[in-house]
Amino acid sequence: HVQLVESGGGSVQEGGSLRLSCVAFRYTYVDYCMGWFRLVPGKEREGVAVSDTVTTTYAESARGRFVISRDNAKNTVYLEMNSLKLEDSAMYYCGLSGRYCVLDRGRFNYWGQGTQVTVS
Repeated sequence: HVQLVESGGGSVQEGGSLRLSCVAFRYTYVDYCMGWFRLVPGKEREGVAVSDTVTTTYAESARGRFVISRDNAKNTVYLEMNSLKLEDSAMYYCGLSGRYCVLDRGRFNYWGQGTQVTVS
């Protein structure tokens, strides 16, 4: 079965940077969407950035500070997070969608286990 494995989370001071990585195992299709979502206790999982071979979409909160990129040869997606703010603290999840590439968690079929980002 398809497995997504995230890494790169951690603790960082406000204004700092982190780079998250997510590798998709056992997904053999060529054209797909991968993206990042985040979850804060008491809130719904929200989209941060998504990307397929054609488009890239950022949430307003991420635009200008975060950069999503992909290495398709490695089935890997990255999220470079810069100028981190306290409100960016969350559990970040990598998602994969075989069809839609939008900031809608309901459109994603597969999820990783999450990686915690804490900004202080």
